[in-house]
Amino acid sequence: MNDIYEKLTHVLLEKNANLSYAQARAWVELLWEDTEATYAKSGRYNGPEMTEKLVNTWIHNHGAQLHLVQSKNPRFQELLNRDDYLKH
Repeated sequence: MNDIYEKLTHVLLEKNANLSYAQARAWVELLWEDTEATYAKSGRYNGPEMTEKLVNTWIHNHGAQLHLVQSKNPRFQELLNRDDYLKH
């Protein structure tokens, strides 16, 4: 699983130079977890291959703007809204 996260993180970093590695990795993990949870709740979970495909599609479609998202969820604020990470 770590290899898939790593691959998707690098794809996101190619799409968005405004994100640090830590922020990109956090986005990948959050998108992955949210996708799996949503599909599992609906009874339509089709395994990690489908999750990877969906997260990859979202990264390609929306990755360039992810640094603009300001989360109000306390769980994610620390990961996503910090600007003191080193940029890649």
